[in-house]
Amino acid sequence: MRVSVRVPATSANLGPGFDCFGLALERCNEIVVDTDTGSGIEWIGEGADELPTDGSDLIRQAMRRAIDDRHLPTFHMRATNLVPLARGLGSSSAAVVGGVAAALALAGEDATPQRVFAVAAEIEGHPDNAAPACFGGFTIVTDHDTVRRFDPHPHIRPVALVPRDLRLPTHQARAALPALVPRADAVFNLAHAALTVRAITDDPSLLVDALHDRLHQEARLDLVPQVREVADSVRRAGIAVCLSGAGPSLLAFPIEAQRVP
Repeated sequence: MRVSVRVPATSANLGPGFDCFGLALERCNEIVVDTDTGSGIEWIGEGADELPTDGSDLIRQAMRRAIDDRHLPTFHMRATNLVPLARGLGSSSAAVVGGVAAALALAGEDATPQRVFAVAAEIEGHPDNAAPACFGGFTIVTDHDTVRRFDPHPHIRPVALVPRDLRLPTHQARAALPALVPRADAVFNLAHAALTVRAITDDPSLLVDALHDRLHQEARLDLVPQVREVADSVRRAGIAVCLSGAGPSLLAFPIEAQRVP
């Protein structure tokens, strides 16, 4: 039996949508699991020289948690990674979602987006990343189990600006955030989050104004001042930009993508 799974890169938060918004991107990872070619793990692409080959990787962990490990047949896995690791583009979610989908398929269970999301969100702990990886498009997580998916406006063409040699683990980026925020900042984010939904789904010209945030971006950019310089430069050019996930990558929306006929 051979199972192939493709999972997109994702960008969470999107400025004011902290822990709620997610957007699926075009670049995808692919996992191929084959029960007829022995056992082993083969990594191709991003992280090929550093990811474990002893079964302790996130894909195999997710497979074990998705179904009883005793029910997993012996298999060979080839994983082609196009999503950079620890760059804020959902590499962990791609691994977990891919592992869950592959395990359910091997077990003969229905690997619907809803089923995969329910399992992957619990494992991964960040449903805002798991949601677009499962459903595609633009997603809003309203609680741990509820997702609403929307089609982005056809002129939305985000560009990921990925630092080549800089990583920012999610736990480190989250530890930099304050435990409490002023009410004025919370209200600011509510207004801009509402505007972001309109911008992404209906009017991309609003993105320059919409993607401002007072909950997480400034604290995280303090950890990567060289990325802050790039973000400031992009904004000065009149282009909408935000941190992708926890960073350090940025997600920019070129001027052409902001024009609506």
